[in-house]
Amino acid sequence: MHFAYPPRKSSNPPPYLRAAKLPGLRRSRLKVIAAAGFAFLVLIYLLTRPAGHGHYKSYVPTGNPPVVIVTAFDEMKYDKPYLDMIKDNRIQYAEKHGTGKCADLCLGYKTFFGKVGDYDLKGAPSSWTNVVAVRHALTEFPDCKFIWYLDQHAFIMNPELTIEEHVMKASKLEDLMIKDYPVVPPDSIIKTFSHLKGQDIDFVVTQDKDGMSANSYVIRNGDWARFFLETWFDPLYRSYNFQRAETHALEHIVQWHPTVLARLGLVPQRTLNTYSRGDKGVEYQEGDFTVIFNGCSSTKECDAEAQRYVERWRSEFKST
Repeated sequence: MHFAYPPRKSSNPPPYLRAAKLPGLRRSRLKVIAAAGFAFLVLIYLLTRPAGHGHYKSYVPTGNPPVVIVTAFDEMKYDKPYLDMIKDNRIQYAEKHGTGKCADLCLGYKTFFGKVGDYDLKGAPSSWTNVVAVRHALTEFPDCKFIWYLDQHAFIMNPELTIEEHVMKASKLEDLMIKDYPVVPPDSIIKTFSHLKGQDIDFVVTQDKDGMSANSYVIRNGDWARFFLETWFDPLYRSYNFQRAETHALEHIVQWHPTVLARLGLVPQRTLNTYSRGDKGVEYQEGDFTVIFNGCSSTKECDAEAQRYVERWRSEFKST
């Protein structure tokens, strides 16, 4: 029985065998061409898309108005004549710096008055109104340059001084800033940064004998300000039983959040936060920017403190 031999393989394969590889080559070339075309289209898109599209753009306020003075009033606890006297002080100071003396694009100072009871604090102490009033003021004046919070028990005493020049000017801050100093004296291991420059500062605050003071402070408007206020007003801090409520919460976040400490300028108390009595801090002297009626807790007590200064500030305002 004979078996057929299998066909011999030729050493010269027919042309169609070589042609069988061409479709694969075409596919690879097409992939390269397609990838190059896609890359070209992406490049065209990147070059022609609107500026800033797809990127976060920080908010830069126009600076109109330059300063908003914020005060939160407790109308349920203090009498109207006393509070009206405080409001009048703010309004007259703002008028000295342009409010009501120009058209719609006025670059004068503005005032914002918050009220205890206007905001839902979710059971937190009423003093937290101070913080939420500042947040509210930023929504009313989104293009302001600075927010100056000043306690309801205080007068502005020197109308010649301005926030821009006396407090927030970079060169002025260089001279004022207290560096490498405990945030909560005397024992806090967290200290103010020693390397900061005046242009780095977005939050200016003072200390008294009890620690950090929230009676009078200045915030530079911008993205950081909104972050800072949202952090400070966090529901967790409001629900925590801090002895001094929002002031101790402020001390907490300054010590535990380097992002806050890196924008903080600690300045001498006399800069914008002197007291009517010297038992808790620096006592007021002639020419100081402000006076705080520290220690008063009723209309009778606070009005008695205010009467020591009301004629003085009215006289100063009339003479300028």
